[in-house]
Amino acid sequence: MPAAPPSPPPDLDVLATPLAWTDADGVVAGCNPAFARWLGVGARRLQGLPLAALEFEGDGLARWLAGDAPQEQVRLRRLPLAFPGAAPRFADAWLGTLDGGGWLLEAHPVDEFPGEDPVVALPSALSAALKGLAHELRNPLAGLKGAAQLLARRADDAQSRELTALIGSEVDRLAQLVERLLSPAPPQPHAPVNIHAVLERVLRLAESDAGWAVKLARDYDPSLPELDGDQDRLVQAAWNLVRNAIEAGAANVILRTRAEHAVRIGDEVHPLALRLEIVDDGRGVPEALAGQVFLPLVSGRAEGSGLGLALAQQVAREHRGSLAYRSRPGHTVFTLLLPVREPGTDTPAPSR
Repeated sequence: MPAAPPSPPPDLDVLATPLAWTDADGVVAGCNPAFARWLGVGARRLQGLPLAALEFEGDGLARWLAGDAPQEQVRLRRLPLAFPGAAPRFADAWLGTLDGGGWLLEAHPVDEFPGEDPVVALPSALSAALKGLAHELRNPLAGLKGAAQLLARRADDAQSRELTALIGSEVDRLAQLVERLLSPAPPQPHAPVNIHAVLERVLRLAESDAGWAVKLARDYDPSLPELDGDQDRLVQAAWNLVRNAIEAGAANVILRTRAEHAVRIGDEVHPLALRLEIVDDGRGVPEALAGQVFLPLVSGRAEGSGLGLALAQQVAREHRGSLAYRSRPGHTVFTLLLPVREPGTDTPAPSR
């Protein structure tokens, strides 16, 4: 009696990321609707085809399928895929094994003519989904803004007024993010930003979100100069990192700032940079995700969206900086490096 085909992970149909899976012989057993739409062909026409036959040119996919099963996921950069006879689509792909035999291919579409690092760019399918979500968020945000204004009028103590002001400012920030998704605009010129003012805003958000469940500690270098940046975007990046620590089960989170001299970030050496570290004692980054933790839709939690770290890395790049991490259970450190403009030099243009 032939062996049953391997079972893919559940709920793949609702994902915007194109996914296809095969049997132990590398023959397509199924795909989610996003994969079929992306290739422009019906899902049933893909079933029964060798997965390697979808590779438009080259044999990178075929070699992995024909060889021994890898111990970890294999990344294939700019893999050209197409239904036989159709035009190719390009994707950064992850190929991994399924329990019971077979393979799972996860495709993150990229442009045919890349203008930026495809690891940083959100996949096109995800971008479309985010724009749809942004459109639907407009009305709820307007309602929240109005409710916050009513609460502010009735607040009769300082703490209540502070909390309603926080709600209002966060609604404004979300509304700006929604507008950026719906109507992308050229980046605004950077302005002087005090990183500790950014972190104090993040700490207030964390205290409101986690309450007394998490101990939040400051370890600031008060001598740090201002940096040129976008304060709202930096708040977003730092809050994503702190929230990631909280959701990883941390009982203690430390926000640490220091100065770094003669730092290389990418191809540039900066005389002075600001180092922001988010240190937590949570579960850490799972080993299986170590090489792809900054990719969109990659999350170590079943309920996670997998967008927070990808967006934080994008903000770092907008400021000519970098985001990295080191992790083991009980000790995880995400490090954000941001160059600081020396007095008397021109303000660098933000990159997007």
